[in-house]
Amino acid sequence: MEANFPAFFLLFVFTFCSFVSSALSSTVGVDSISRLLEIQDREKAPASVQEAAARAVLHRLLPSHSSSFDFRIVSKGQCGGEYCFMIRNHPSFRRPGDPEILLAGTTGVEVVAGLHWYLKHWCGSHISWDKTGGSQLFSVPKAGFLPRVYDTGILVKRPIPWSYYQNAVTSSYSFAWWDWKRWEKEIDWMALQGVNLPLAFTGQEAIWQKVFQEKFNMSNSDLDDFFGGPAFLSWSRMANLHGWGGPLPQSWLDQQLILQKKILARMYELGMTPVLPAFSGNVPAALKNTFPSAKITRLGNWFSVKSDPRWCCTYLLDATDPLFIEIGKAFVERQVQEYGTTSHIYNCDTFDENTPPFDDPEYISSLGAAIFKGMENGDSEAVWLMQGWLFSYDPFWRPPQMKALLHSVPVGKLVVLDLFAEVKPIWITSEQFYGVPYIWCMLHNFAGNIEMYGVLDAIASGPIEARKSVNSTMVGVGMSMEGIEQNPIVYDLMSEMAFHHEELDVKAWVDRYSTRRYGRLIPSIQDAWNILYHTVYNCTDGANNKNRDVIVAFPDVDPSLISVQQEWSHHHGKLESRTAVKEVTESYDRPHLWYSTSEVIRSLKLFISNGDELSRSSTYRYDLVDLTRQALAKYANELFLKVIEAYHSQDVHGVAFHSQRFLDVVEDMDTLLACHDGFLLGPWLESAKQLAQNEQQEKQFEWNGRTQITMWYDNTEEEPSLLRDYGNKYWSGLLRDYYGPRATIYFKYLIESLERGEDFRLKEWRREWIKLTNDWQTRGNIFSVRGTGDALNTSRWLFNKYLSTPEMELINPY
Repeated sequence: MEANFPAFFLLFVFTFCSFVSSALSSTVGVDSISRLLEIQDREKAPASVQEAAARAVLHRLLPSHSSSFDFRIVSKGQCGGEYCFMIRNHPSFRRPGDPEILLAGTTGVEVVAGLHWYLKHWCGSHISWDKTGGSQLFSVPKAGFLPRVYDTGILVKRPIPWSYYQNAVTSSYSFAWWDWKRWEKEIDWMALQGVNLPLAFTGQEAIWQKVFQEKFNMSNSDLDDFFGGPAFLSWSRMANLHGWGGPLPQSWLDQQLILQKKILARMYELGMTPVLPAFSGNVPAALKNTFPSAKITRLGNWFSVKSDPRWCCTYLLDATDPLFIEIGKAFVERQVQEYGTTSHIYNCDTFDENTPPFDDPEYISSLGAAIFKGMENGDSEAVWLMQGWLFSYDPFWRPPQMKALLHSVPVGKLVVLDLFAEVKPIWITSEQFYGVPYIWCMLHNFAGNIEMYGVLDAIASGPIEARKSVNSTMVGVGMSMEGIEQNPIVYDLMSEMAFHHEELDVKAWVDRYSTRRYGRLIPSIQDAWNILYHTVYNCTDGANNKNRDVIVAFPDVDPSLISVQQEWSHHHGKLESRTAVKEVTESYDRPHLWYSTSEVIRSLKLFISNGDELSRSSTYRYDLVDLTRQALAKYANELFLKVIEAYHSQDVHGVAFHSQRFLDVVEDMDTLLACHDGFLLGPWLESAKQLAQNEQQEKQFEWNGRTQITMWYDNTEEEPSLLRDYGNKYWSGLLRDYYGPRATIYFKYLIESLERGEDFRLKEWRREWIKLTNDWQTRGNIFSVRGTGDALNTSRWLFNKYLSTPEMELINPY
């Protein structure tokens, strides 16, 4: 396939890049962290190391062009005192084989981001995760024929210093089973996207083991029930649970520490600022025996069914206890000793979904001061990075309590992540975090759920509005999703906002996105993406997008308690109706629907109609499968409500008909998902087993992987986990092997209820479903790790079977 980029595409780049180069900005927040930035600049890896690391990224990404680019590290003085990258025609280029483009930047990250900028805006390429279609690079001309930039070159300055990446739980939802090969790919991706402030949480359990054993007289057995299993370490670290999925084998601890050292070394080589963990007060139960006078409190139940002490109700050392600072200091010092260096930024989330025992502002202030003191005693230049999720999650944090915590450390020594700013920004309601520096973050994804969803307009305007606001304390932008490898358009736009000084024309940007993603301009595909931009990627209802589609989050509720009704709305002049839930119980979270399903189906039709031209593109096949899946998932939600309507009417045949239709969708969707590597269960489970050292570990790690995506947490024989299906996934293998059989059980009880003229047997349904889940978590059967099947033909078949006009009249009459 040949690249097809008209002159107007490059004209946009000329105009855009000239504009960016002339814009300068700063904030009050940036001024307050200036000392830290100066220290970090001095301590960066030598220029030669960063240049070599950047060249290695290019070689891994585009080896055919390894000699086409030259990389240089320059001072901030050459960028007007800002972080920047520059793109110029190489002065030595004469013939093919000579370097053609000179990329200069203040760090290795800047240089690699400049490479991405050039490939993206001048060569029309696209870079995303392998699971979401991978990189489209065939539009890049052959070495020796790369596009020339204009003679004055391109200068792109960051409007704000930091581009942050990760959430405290991403390490469990997405990174749990990664080896170095996968981590190396991700670090390359980070650099290409301009990420310079990533969390670096891997391997910290080995550090904790050394600290507790060597400094505080703990034994291995004391720590066995302290750490969670590999898929649940995030919540073990945050003191939400302990021991669940564990204990951790020594081989795991040792392997992860080795891996962390590789991760940090590469990040430092590229000039990144990795954020290390700090002590949050979470301690082993045995510490009470070693230090009986310490102020150690047992926390309340966090989502376990019966408050089982084996994994619920963790222990928290009061930050005002002198032992807190001692442990905090020891942990930071041990990390510096183990890793040989630090970037001086440490993440600590003591109060993440754990409410302090008292709301007195002076007490809150003393807690914050002690937390920071532990960091500072271990590293005199320490800065505390804190997730701001608690301020939107917990009503405990009223203005006096919030101010007390934020002002408990000197200004510039605490940075807050405005974690969900694209939907619920805290900077607006908190007077810019009461003067404390913050990072504007896009949360976007909960639990690694698969759902086409986004708020593109807010992403394109929110960071700009925040930075330009009066007395802004903003110091960066960030991506703080709970799970990655989904919705590539959202992350493409959000990462680009690290370099934009003004709001974007999102419609024009989306048009160019589709051209880059598939390597050619196809007007009808642009039309399809324009529909998606105004529907699935235009969610403005403020709801947290935790996927509760019926297939992946089946309602655990007596059907007689679900009341349904018809809802009518206008979309583009058409009167559209859908069956909707009128009343529900707490056991049924209604699926989230914020757009016209008929419009999305129209977009899918355009995708399919261009399939013959694009089917060789992996990015297209991913999007086609995802869009077909999205449409079928919402269709299945409607089918479920048709089942409930028939049940209320005591229509056994109606229940049977719609139930079977629902199960057919599940089975067929599994076939669809099997067509692309990005929608498979097999890689998740097989990567877990590959980290095991023996058969026992293999079983433990696989149980961790299977449990996280199904029941998540504990259950009894008759009571499911309170977090069931929180980590649900649309993965081939999971639908056919688990979600389908579960729905079959529920429908069986529905039909039996009508045939016998008795109430729905909720307890029996739960007992059988829970047994199915417990058995599935330990089953050990093998699933494919490679996609098979024809995505285009499968999508066409399913569109005609379920989503064509005659069929949809059943669900959405006009």
